[in-house]
Parts: sequence; C-alpha cells; structure tokens
Amino acid sequence: MNDCTQAIQVKIAAGDQKAFARLYSMYRNKLCRFAYTLIHSKEIAEEIIEDIFVTVWNNRETLTSIENLPVYLYVSVKNRSLNELSRKAKELITAPYDFLDFEIDDEAANPQDMMITNEMLQFMQKAVNTLPPRCKMIFKLVREDGLKYKEVSQILNISINTIDVQMAIAVKRICQSLQVEKKKNFRFLLSRKSSKIDF
Repeated sequence: MNDCTQAIQVKIAAGDQKAFARLYSMYRNKLCRFAYTLIHSKEIAEEIIEDIFVTVWNNRETLTSIENLPVYLYVSVKNRSLNELSRKAKELITAPYDFLDFEIDDEAANPQDMMITNEMLQFMQKAVNTLPPRCKMIFKLVREDGLKYKEVSQILNISINTIDVQMAIAVKRICQSLQVEKKKNFRFLLSRKSSKIDF
C-alpha cells in the first residue's frame, strides 16, 4: 500500500468525507472491473462495489486496523461476488430440471407425452456432457451422486467457493441449452394440445 492510500485511510478513519470520496474515485472502477470478471453482470458488480464502500464508511473508525486497504477492498469484492454466485447457484440448483415444465406420470401419460419428455431428458444429458471436464465432474457429483459440497471439496481437494462457481456455470449453460430446445418443441406441443379441443 502506498503512502497516499495510507494517508487517505487515516483521514477517513477520522471522518474526512473528502478523503473517502477520493478513495472511492481511486478504486471504484478498478473494483467494478474485478467484480465483473467474477459475476459477468455490470449491474450486480456496481451494487457490490457500492455496498462495500458503504460498509467501509460505516466502519471507518476501525479502518486504521487494516494493514493493506487495497487488498482488503479486493478481497471484499471477491467474497461478495462469490457469495452472490453461491446464492444464485443455490436458487437454480434446488431443482435445475424443473424449468422443463414436464412431469412423467407412468399411469396418465400417453406415448406421445412420454416420448417428448424422454427426448428432453436425453437432450439435458447431452447438455451436461458438453460441459467442461471439471465443471461436468462437479455437477455430476452434486446432482447425480447426491454428494454435499463439503464432500466434493474433500474428494477433489478444491474449495467450496470453487464448487459454487462451477455449479453456477453448469446450471447456466444447461438452462440455456434446454431453453433453446424447449422453444423448438413448443409449437409442436401447442398444436398437439389444440388438436384435442372439441368445438
């Protein structure tokens, strides 16, 4: 940390708003770019940066206890970004197959329904197989083998944050692939159901 940043840090701790504004100006864009490389969303990246600077100001009295403020800021951005990815991944991963909007009922489904559903499930498996090797391995261990993140972390000797990120990537890619396929089948499904209407 350079002397300029250290001096600004001391002033902010004393309640100097101009010093805080200068710190914000110095690091805001750099931190936004860093956050964007992690979450690929400009809006969320900006929200994360704003929240971090609000936290810095609200806890300014303890700022002098931070040995390296730039490192602290970047680590804060990384942690917030990974937490955001984890939150989104968990929302999707709770039931990543549900967006298909298909249910298999062995007693009620007719052969055409079963055929379409099975085709979508096969396409989903194909989408899983196109994932990058490590991403696919992690996805299969969690979704197909039913392992907990901690267990996968121990097996592959990687961090839980890495698993969060890889699962988010996997679910996003699978959803994108399946949405494309679902649109292809939509007209057929609609026309088939419409043909059953009695006038």
